[in-house]
Amino acid sequence: MPTLAAMPRAPEAADTLAAARALQPMLRERAPEIERARRLPADIAATFAQAGLFRMAVPASLGGGEEPPAQIMATIEAVGTADASAGWAVMIGATSGMSAAYLEPAAARAVYGDPLVITGGSNTPTGRARIEGGDYLLSGRWPWVSGGANCRWLKGISVVLEDGKPRLLANGAPDARMMVFPAEQATLIDTWQVAGLEGTGSGDMEVADIRVPAAFSYSLVTDAPREAGPLYRFPAFGLLAMGIASVALGNARAAIDDLVELAGAKKPQGSRRTLAERGGAQAELARAEAMLRSARAFFFEAIEEAWERAGRGDAISVHDRASLRLAATHATRTSADVVRMMYEQGGGSVLYSGHPLQRRFRDAYAATQHMMIAPPTWELAGRVLMGLPTDASML
Repeated sequence: MPTLAAMPRAPEAADTLAAARALQPMLRERAPEIERARRLPADIAATFAQAGLFRMAVPASLGGGEEPPAQIMATIEAVGTADASAGWAVMIGATSGMSAAYLEPAAARAVYGDPLVITGGSNTPTGRARIEGGDYLLSGRWPWVSGGANCRWLKGISVVLEDGKPRLLANGAPDARMMVFPAEQATLIDTWQVAGLEGTGSGDMEVADIRVPAAFSYSLVTDAPREAGPLYRFPAFGLLAMGIASVALGNARAAIDDLVELAGAKKPQGSRRTLAERGGAQAELARAEAMLRSARAFFFEAIEEAWERAGRGDAISVHDRASLRLAATHATRTSADVVRMMYEQGGGSVLYSGHPLQRRFRDAYAATQHMMIAPPTWELAGRVLMGLPTDASML
């Protein structure tokens, strides 16, 4: 393996967005194939890796992009505009790169030293990690391992066991740490029979009594990042939620484009005018455009406000964190409403699986099911806005 100094750095920030846009025609063409495969084809994953899309959040000290959050989100959005499942794969791989800032330096180099490495895993705390000397003995089964088939390293949140019992934090919650391990140590289980985001390959993974050195574990709740850059002062959970919303925003933009293309040619039954010439369709399109652009503006406003504070070295307040989550949830759910509006305008034509609006409709509502932008996030943000005491550990 070449030394770190000899390894090529990831492309500059502007290059990743340009690369994502350049890949859009190919991804649109292959979107049906991605859905049929129920996973991102290996050659597309490799193309993303070569373009630096999976290293946008990896520290510059490891040759990563360490890009501003707005740039990361714009890049994910651009891929999601072409295909939501492909955008989801970029979102998972890119945000997983944040792990490099929390791992011990030698472990971070082992995982992220190769510029073409892809990582991913599950944030569901279903693993069990028993302490054995300086290692953990890890067993467990995790769901939602998006893109796992293309990963060289996998990770899963695991409850730490001490004397056979969960080790507790000061607030009484179980101590759950992310365990990072080589992908070949895990068994991937094909459970991904779903209605939306089919091309993400988000099945289960399982390990049994594998040894994970402590250096290859970390906690986003109790550990501080080892990297000093402003990206690592940005809330990690907020970054994940914003990534989901970026996919949704791209998918909704594509749905509007699809409807405009369809409307120019389609004449509803019994009408001599195309759909584009009908006042109702025009008004609904205008409403959708205003909804999407408004949600997107709030989304990037919240990111920039938090980023400015991070850049100054200021702490990201609970209100900033709540704003990020609120903007992400609002963007994701507004995007789903926009896609539904375009789907309804499309009429019977979009019922067929070959029509892109059919796929975008299913993908939009699959995205709304993620826990990071699920309905309880409204309550979480609302508590902060009300000035009530709030557990901000997951904000």
